[in-house]
Amino acid sequence: MNRGLLITFEGPDGSGKSTQVELLKEYLNNKGYEVVFTREPGGTFISEKIRKIILDNENINMNPMCEALLYAASRAQLVSEVIKPAMKAGKMVICDRFVHSSIVYQGIGRNLGIERIKSINDAAVDGLEPDLIFMLNISYEEGLKRKALQKEFDRLENSGDKFHKDVFRGYEIIGKTYDNISNIDASMDEEHIHEEIIKILETKLKRLNFIV
Repeated sequence: MNRGLLITFEGPDGSGKSTQVELLKEYLNNKGYEVVFTREPGGTFISEKIRKIILDNENINMNPMCEALLYAASRAQLVSEVIKPAMKAGKMVICDRFVHSSIVYQGIGRNLGIERIKSINDAAVDGLEPDLIFMLNISYEEGLKRKALQKEFDRLENSGDKFHKDVFRGYEIIGKTYDNISNIDASMDEEHIHEEIIKILETKLKRLNFIV
């Protein structure tokens, strides 16, 4: 195979994405793959500046469409500057959140509509689709419990109980709607989640004949 892979992690706040991303990075590095990690919003100089605007608690009056377009703008820069060049060089790209987060947070959580958000982001990613999407699923109550341990909250995290309930409902909806998503029970312990991810990944790599 002459191109790299794009692996994305999705899930509500508190689902343990960061932990599983780190475990997967370590696994792939040990296997000899060259790994590029990035996150959304962010991942480039420009995208990180956009991230600060999106998450700044002073921007409480941000219009939902403005928010959606800022996410898409950050993503467009990340795709063109980091993800596509890395994949062209045959590298494994792991991205903490991607288009499905916008579908959930803005399409469902902000009630802008799934199709509208998909349309905006189709333009932003310019035809790029993840090769693997890992969706880490937890209950709203468990996510709330985990987030309660966090000291500071950004603008989205401060968006209120209804918004976050809609986000959790949104992840349930898209997890059942899109057949290219690998749904994983994030209530399991970290090692079992990691083992499940590796099992799915290895099946994909063999199918694509992707070897070092």
